[in-house]
Amino acid sequence: MATTEPTQAQTAWHAQDTDAVVSALASDRLAGLTVGEADERRRRHGPNEIASEPAPSTWAIALQQLRDLMNLMLVAVAVVSVVIGEVPTAIIVAALVVLNVVLGTQQELKARASVDALAKMQTPQVRVTRDGALEQFAATELVPGDIVHLEAGDVVPADGRLLTSATLEAQEAALTGESAPVPKDPQTLDTAEVPLGDRSNMVFQNTSVTRGTATMVVTETGMHTQMGQIASMLSAVAPSKSPLQRELNSLTKVLGIIAWTAVALIVVLGVIRGQSLTTVLLLGISMGVSAIPTGLPTFVQAMLAFGARQLAEAKAVVKNLTDVETLGATSAINSDKTGTLTMNQMTARSLYFHCRWYTVDGEGYSKTGRITHVAGEAVPDFTLLAYGLCLDSDATVSDTGEVVGDPTEAALVVLAAKVGVDAPLTRQTYPRVAEVPFDSAYKFMATFHHLQVDGSTRFVELVKGGPDVVLARCATAYRPGRQVAALDEVREELTAANRTMSEKGLRVLAFAARRLDGQEVEAAADPMSFVEDLTFVGMVGIIDPLRPEAIDAVRTAHTAGIDVRMITGDHAITASAIGAELGLGPGAIGGPELQAMTDEDLAAALPNLHVFGRVTPQDKLRLADIMQKGGAVVAMTGDAVNDAAALKKADIGVAMGSGSEVTKQAGKMILTDDNFGTLITAIRLGRNIYEKIVSYIRYQMSKLFSLVLLFLVASIFDINDGVALTPLMVLFQHFFITLFPVAVIMLDPPAPDLMNKPPRDPQMPIANRRAFVQWLAYGVLQFAVTLAAMLLAPGDMSTTEASVPMTTAFVVLSFGSILAGLVMRRDPESGLTAPILGALKILSVPVVVTVFAVEIGFLQDLLMTTSLTGAQWLACLGWSLIIPIVVEVEKAIRRRLHSAPPTPMTTPAAVDPQRAR
Repeated sequence: MATTEPTQAQTAWHAQDTDAVVSALASDRLAGLTVGEADERRRRHGPNEIASEPAPSTWAIALQQLRDLMNLMLVAVAVVSVVIGEVPTAIIVAALVVLNVVLGTQQELKARASVDALAKMQTPQVRVTRDGALEQFAATELVPGDIVHLEAGDVVPADGRLLTSATLEAQEAALTGESAPVPKDPQTLDTAEVPLGDRSNMVFQNTSVTRGTATMVVTETGMHTQMGQIASMLSAVAPSKSPLQRELNSLTKVLGIIAWTAVALIVVLGVIRGQSLTTVLLLGISMGVSAIPTGLPTFVQAMLAFGARQLAEAKAVVKNLTDVETLGATSAINSDKTGTLTMNQMTARSLYFHCRWYTVDGEGYSKTGRITHVAGEAVPDFTLLAYGLCLDSDATVSDTGEVVGDPTEAALVVLAAKVGVDAPLTRQTYPRVAEVPFDSAYKFMATFHHLQVDGSTRFVELVKGGPDVVLARCATAYRPGRQVAALDEVREELTAANRTMSEKGLRVLAFAARRLDGQEVEAAADPMSFVEDLTFVGMVGIIDPLRPEAIDAVRTAHTAGIDVRMITGDHAITASAIGAELGLGPGAIGGPELQAMTDEDLAAALPNLHVFGRVTPQDKLRLADIMQKGGAVVAMTGDAVNDAAALKKADIGVAMGSGSEVTKQAGKMILTDDNFGTLITAIRLGRNIYEKIVSYIRYQMSKLFSLVLLFLVASIFDINDGVALTPLMVLFQHFFITLFPVAVIMLDPPAPDLMNKPPRDPQMPIANRRAFVQWLAYGVLQFAVTLAAMLLAPGDMSTTEASVPMTTAFVVLSFGSILAGLVMRRDPESGLTAPILGALKILSVPVVVTVFAVEIGFLQDLLMTTSLTGAQWLACLGWSLIIPIVVEVEKAIRRRLHSAPPTPMTTPAAVDPQRAR
């Protein structure tokens, strides 16, 4: 076989006839490619998959972790320690840097592996003719020239030119945004200048077949497909740093200024006193170790990794750890409708039959359910409607709810089952004599059958279509008791019924029939001519029902101060009805109206707009951009390729697990269950993670301030030769004491009112003025208590050798840190409320470790501590208890002030969300 097929992706295949296309691709429409030819093409074209953005190597991720400012400061401390001979200090600090880098790198790689594993699980299978035989294999193995067989329910595996088709329709919303299935046929188009959505003889990768069968020849694979071209454009949208990244960078800068200013001051004082360079550098290292929160990167990485695991368990996969926290700052959600807020299972809800109303219950594609009516009315004979439901459709629904074909037709099959009719058996019993396939040009479908009607066999025409179209072709209508009335007598009633269902967000299909006894030959020859003088039978209202948890999830989001908006391809009226049922909020607008508004007008109108219908991909991107400019942290959900750019633009792009590969690459999080409720769960988790990080930083900064003040005062007033604690004492505190209060903070359950607070302002850094004052106040408290205990302890403070005052300071600092961790785990709530027993068990460990550090010989030699008497231990405990008592009293005062009624000048809406910190 020749190997001269073209490789450029821009060939106008739709303007060439099928034989020319097959020839140009050097294929055979009956035998397909040979195995050898397919292997050769795969080597040249590569696998049929969308290439993701190049993932950074392990070393690149590790280097990025090392560049973190906190780690760079620790590296500087380690280097200076080596210079002055403090090798144990240098080793411990270096080990901490390595731990930070390894842990961060490992967690990033795990997150990426989760996404890759998800992608591999969703590789579709295809049926292909190779060497004249039908084979099935992974879609990634396809090459240009392959002959692929499609049927209803299939996902199109690559771009291709149709060779044959039978009543084929494809759902191309993933590519073009068109919500209704598009009819397809192999007929050659007259011109090459045809928009993508109008190329009716082409099918495109990752769209789906909703009706009919077809064969196609693959024209493009991988990055040459239409979806591949969209994927290649995504790099134009630059991802932004997460709120946590920005805040930690800000905090690190603040800590750097404090640390190095204090170090400089101590060094200057040492030089003025005439101390040796080694002594001065030792003081500087002690100060540096005290002022740098060595556990911050490790803790944040551990918390985010913990959050990522919790998210994965909740059916959400995040790509980057910082995205876990970004979720907690979310203040606005732009949600897709289908499959996210709804079940993506079309369901008949309302029935208007023979001018009477009936209600249909049951969920999704389950065939269990009832049809109820007004008490006192006779049970109607639904036979004629049931014929239309089964025979005027092609979809099939298994008893387990698996659908092949158009989802709307699947709803009709389920409705037929609820009236006691089996669709496959009915189709088998009453085959079609003739048909008018559905076409978007005339918007109806007609089939002709020999049916059992009123005890005898009749030749009947069944018609299904849009209510307006069907009514226009009717002359009469059935009334109760199967009485037939002229259409004009009931037209107003039928129109009102259609309007009632449409206003409820239902998609309405009308059914009609006509008896044609003895006209079989004429109907078979020209079926279209008989679609007139029909008798109207009834209407069915169909909806994609809301997920049971969606309404509660929206309510929770509103309670949490999060604006939820629905963005859909549905008509604005239909979308508005669904939005009202969800309780989204006021205002609905269609795409054309949206496009006519300026950015300024749209920004001003957004508070009163919560439903957007008939939107384009550009509209979605524009909405996200305007909301971000207004200060919102935007989460956006989507599953279609046309959502990809907006997902990448959003602060949190949330892709659906059932969506396109391009969308999953663009998003920062993937919901494997396509559930809006999972997104709200993720936001709750993100908030909890942020609260814990804030609690940790509050605790850590308070201790750091106490250490900085302790070293500064010791240096300025030459207490204990300017060395309040040795560097190893400080590192011992960081490694073996504060680790346990941090664990208490990490394992503390989330506050009950976590989702009753407004979203935090992402522009308000962690190191804001209010928080900074609180950290400093708590730090001054711990410093004052430690200094007082040190000064009042018996013994000589004129040397840096082991002494009771220095040991006392070490013990009070340890016990104070332990108790501070217990009470600072929550704010402004009391830290002494339940659950507390588990926290006390954890905190008993550092208490024992502190005793060992003071009383065991080799630790005394290493840390320069000395044994204390029983009275001295009690004194240390007494000093330490001052810290939790003062902190709890201060929080109680704040709670009382916060619960007081607002003054006229201070409304609840104006309360700073950081106040509760």
